[in-house]
Amino acid sequence: MKGGELIAQFLVREKIPYVFGICGHGTVGLLDALYDVRDEVKLISPRHEQTAAHMADAYFRIRHQPVATLTSCGPGSANIVMPIANALADSSAILALTANVPTQQFNRGPFQEIHRHAAADFPAVLKPVVKRSYQATRVDMLPLALRQAIELAVSGRPGPVQVDIPFNVFQEEADVELEPSARERTRKRPGADPADIEQALTMLAAAERPVLFIGHGVTLAEAAGELTEAAERLNIPVISSPNGMGCIPMGHPLSLGFIGRNGTFPANQAGRHTDLVIAVGARFDDRSSSSWIPGYSWNFPASKLVHVDIDVDEIGRNYPPDLGITADAGSFLRQLLAAAQANGGGRPARRAWLAEIEGWRREWEDFTAPNFDIHAAPIRPERVVADIRAVLPDDGIISLDSGVHHNWFMQFWEARQPQTMLNAWGFSGMGFGVSGILGAKLAAPERPCVAICGDGGFTMTPHVLCTAVEYDIPCIWVVWNNFAWGAIRDIQYGMFGGREHGTAFYRGENQEPYNPDFAAIARACGVDGVTVTKSEDFKGALEAAIAAGKPALLDVHVDAEVRPPATGTWQLPPTPHGEPALGGPVVRG
Repeated sequence: MKGGELIAQFLVREKIPYVFGICGHGTVGLLDALYDVRDEVKLISPRHEQTAAHMADAYFRIRHQPVATLTSCGPGSANIVMPIANALADSSAILALTANVPTQQFNRGPFQEIHRHAAADFPAVLKPVVKRSYQATRVDMLPLALRQAIELAVSGRPGPVQVDIPFNVFQEEADVELEPSARERTRKRPGADPADIEQALTMLAAAERPVLFIGHGVTLAEAAGELTEAAERLNIPVISSPNGMGCIPMGHPLSLGFIGRNGTFPANQAGRHTDLVIAVGARFDDRSSSSWIPGYSWNFPASKLVHVDIDVDEIGRNYPPDLGITADAGSFLRQLLAAAQANGGGRPARRAWLAEIEGWRREWEDFTAPNFDIHAAPIRPERVVADIRAVLPDDGIISLDSGVHHNWFMQFWEARQPQTMLNAWGFSGMGFGVSGILGAKLAAPERPCVAICGDGGFTMTPHVLCTAVEYDIPCIWVVWNNFAWGAIRDIQYGMFGGREHGTAFYRGENQEPYNPDFAAIARACGVDGVTVTKSEDFKGALEAAIAAGKPALLDVHVDAEVRPPATGTWQLPPTPHGEPALGGPVVRG
């Protein structure tokens, strides 16, 4: 069997339905083999390798099943570095197949070889952003490399893996067979030590003001039901990271939303005043901890911490826990529930704590609610968030790039189900929201999929429109058009006395705001394109786009001078950090 044929058969056997990738001279041997299995493994070829990897990332977030990317030697594979880093940071499994130069030409410096420090050294480029790189320089090395790669991608904390294959290996033959894969078995997740479960319950019984802080680990474990049941059984309010949003419906009375600078006021207040945090599958990164400044979001070590994560490296990275537990989020929640039920006793009342939280919730509602009813041109950001929420069904999927629009959605989006809000969170790569929505729609073709992306981020990967038309992928793009790199402009204003340089989109001597006509670009690609400048028109335009069942783009002009209200803080040392718009720090000793 040729190496290319063996890889194609591996994809079929592992039930990998898609390969997202772009042709190159290095990949033609595998493309020819994929032709023979085209009814079982569909090749989707976007117009840029970055988009291919973002599509694979988003596909995994919806289905929790990996797909493959295919990129050629040199620049083709170099173009996936950023989206692969994005996938690693957010724990998405991808099988990245990269082509390399023929082994017969190693170290000669042929076309597109990276050879400064080692022959055919492209795996070194991806090494920091994958769980592991494998390089199969002979056909008989492929069965082991492929099996180990797919198992590693989905085991433990999921992530991307690379298999690098020289050109000749696709074409050469060997008398080998695929190795049996244990992928489904390796996805079983470890549980906690029963003694740790009992200690966690003891700490919970002693706490007066406990909170759960949950992250992507709960989503990946598909443990939304267990989380909601545990929160209700133990009567504990829940703070969510963006990639954990929807694991408890965000309209639930125990759901407090996100924490940090762009979190909600009730979440930050609860974090400041809690005496016990049970963190499950969540990282205490700078944005969810107000840059670790005491009193703005958390008050460790005055608050006790139980930190549960499948990745032992995350436990204690920023806050030393009083109890660290290496376990899968779902396994831990099931064990916690079972132990709580076995110990008996009724549902804790926590009347004083929950009443205090309800007061903070009313204060936040009074502070923010009036702005959602304002109609204006350009459109207030709150209206965009509210109208998308009103139009999309509970299982509708949104994807978000980094930018000021993401800050608004972190703060005000009401996710009602898990795996419905896709964020470029840890690495925050622009292009994820724009491109990833294609992969999300392929993973869930029956559900509406809407990318909310900044005007700057969309301009980086506008070729997604071509892919949507070419492969009939009916996604919708809402371009948050504020004529600026708005999030960075606002940081610049705040840090440097209101001066702006290099963050607004201008043209001409008069410095008039400039952007291309995004709706016209869409129509030129064969996508329905509409420009929306008045808030009264947006909801209907989105409803029409969803009902049409075709690719569509809405160019929405949003007021750049309205900013999300800070409820925590965020610092870039050595510059000073800002103060919250509502409330303030509470430092507990």
